[in-house]
Amino acid sequence: MLTLFHTEGCHLCEQAWALVEQAGLASKTRQCDIMEDERWLSAYRVRIPVLRDEAGRELGWPFTLAQLTAWAGHQ
Repeated sequence: MLTLFHTEGCHLCEQAWALVEQAGLASKTRQCDIMEDERWLSAYRVRIPVLRDEAGRELGWPFTLAQLTAWAGHQ
């Protein structure tokens, strides 16, 4: 399972989600709005969008479709 940390109204987050969909990872990715948790807000306020896997590896924006698929393939 992957987690995309984002917030409403973030156009970069929308672009990142579009890449997640293009990579075929949407069904394996939950979206977490950083405004819903103080820890998420503290950690990701100026870094979103950020993808994180269950092992704690992170892929920060900006990333391409190729970078996303390579990163996701190393889970």
